[in-house]
Amino acid sequence: MTSKTLQLSDPFDSVAYQEAGLSHAGKAVPMVLIHGVGMQSAAWKPQVEVLSKTHHVIALDMPGHGGSDQIRMGSELPVFLDWLLAALDAMRLDRVNLVGHSMGALIAGGLAVRNPERVARVALLNGVFCRDGAASKSVIERAELIGTGAFDLETPLQRWFGDTPMDQAARDDVASWLSAVDINGYATAYGAFARGDALYSDEFGQITCPLLALTGDGDPNSTPAMSQAMAKAATRGKVVIIENHRHMVNLTAPDAVNAALEAWLQTPLDEGDPK
Repeated sequence: MTSKTLQLSDPFDSVAYQEAGLSHAGKAVPMVLIHGVGMQSAAWKPQVEVLSKTHHVIALDMPGHGGSDQIRMGSELPVFLDWLLAALDAMRLDRVNLVGHSMGALIAGGLAVRNPERVARVALLNGVFCRDGAASKSVIERAELIGTGAFDLETPLQRWFGDTPMDQAARDDVASWLSAVDINGYATAYGAFARGDALYSDEFGQITCPLLALTGDGDPNSTPAMSQAMAKAATRGKVVIIENHRHMVNLTAPDAVNAALEAWLQTPLDEGDPK
């Protein structure tokens, strides 16, 4: 992988990203990967290593994460969509296979609704969709607490990981990324994540590209029911539930996730479109 930084158009500053598989540029629709709150592009390493063998793959650092500049504090989900469009424009990517995890899934799903001409396929890993009242209240309260500068590292780690060796190895990596994240970037992204789960949900029926909704059966917040609802709402949705895994399924079950993504990448587009 090659690490790069690119200046975006106003009102955004620079985006940092990792790129691999350039030899496949022009042969297949490129892939863009967007991580979740508190993570960074390095969280996609197991996917980049495999998928870059067949595709040009770009893993972005979200605003205020990794090496990417922050966006305006308090920005909501539509601003993150604008940021992603600015990144795609700066990279001269007209149409992409878009993969998002957690908050990244909200961004990816939102773009598939709002700017469908830019999305060839969309994959939503551990995505949230129309939380119930209690879950919504809890996550908004957590967002407000983070907005005060409070940061609880252990709570998400306990929720996201089990006791297997694979889980514990991934936990160490995730803990290091969470510890390094800028609190203002984290707070802005978490606030948009907390309030954005239903923003585009009523329009998922307009998503006509191949949609993959994937989660772990042990994820208490990005639940199997949410993935099933997203897949059912979309015209060409498919759901994959990975047993005995939780929220960071792309790290704890990389082989299963990569297999699901490879199958999704083989889903035909409109006649005449490349894979």
